[in-house]
Amino acid sequence: MVQGSCLCGDVRFEVSCTHGIATSCHCSICRKFHGSAFATHAAVSADELRWLRGEERIRRFQTSAEGFRAFCERCASNVPATPMPGIAFVPLGNVEGDPGVRPIANIFVGSKACLYEITDGLLSHDEYQPGFDTPEVPDRPRSDAPPGFVGGSCLCGKVAYHVEGPIELIRHCHCSRCRRARSAAHATNGFVDPARFRYVRGEELLASYKIPEAERFTQTFCRDCGSPMPRAVLGRPFVLIPMGSVDGDPGSRPREHIFVGSKAPWYEIPDSLPQHAEYASQ
Repeated sequence: MVQGSCLCGDVRFEVSCTHGIATSCHCSICRKFHGSAFATHAAVSADELRWLRGEERIRRFQTSAEGFRAFCERCASNVPATPMPGIAFVPLGNVEGDPGVRPIANIFVGSKACLYEITDGLLSHDEYQPGFDTPEVPDRPRSDAPPGFVGGSCLCGKVAYHVEGPIELIRHCHCSRCRRARSAAHATNGFVDPARFRYVRGEELLASYKIPEAERFTQTFCRDCGSPMPRAVLGRPFVLIPMGSVDGDPGSRPREHIFVGSKAPWYEIPDSLPQHAEYASQ
């Protein structure tokens, strides 16, 4: 058994993943809900999941007639959910230590983010893997950015933003805080000048959670659906953008991996981008 929690620690769980099947999903729902290029879940028997605390702090956002996503109401970390009878989907980004399972495939690669290239050599499926019978996943609302702008939005579509010009600096961050906040193998973040960024709707729906002991680590999110949203970084001259929220092409590609010294044990970096044990030099 391994344990896991949300970013703030209000929700905590225990689960055995060793008999589960882990896949990395690139659908638009996962990208927006996690704010990352993809999300990795282990599908396990619901009997393997036990809540240790905070189950009453979990909120649900309905994504279809049958499906929903679950998140901590305080920090918006994705938490395990049981949208199908008898099966729990566990976000591996929130698991502490080695869960004893590794991703075996990429799914919904037909919907993958254009900024991310799949190079891990795993099986890839345009939708679900064969034999997994479930309703079709609907596409999500998109922002309508004018020419020369990059648009982005949350999962429910109530919050949207525009960035003037391309998002030129993009990094994958593997620190434990980013992994837990995004409930994924790593966060993929863009950085832009605040003068080039503006919310075009829904800013009043934003909430934020700051880790008390951190100098500036904060997660900003839509209160209705829990999707990570852009935020101004305290003491730094830029806005941080969760790249899973971006609609369309951001105009550039990830530059490097940072904090690989804290990388998840179940994830192997498959590309040849530069790697830094902690912060990048610039």
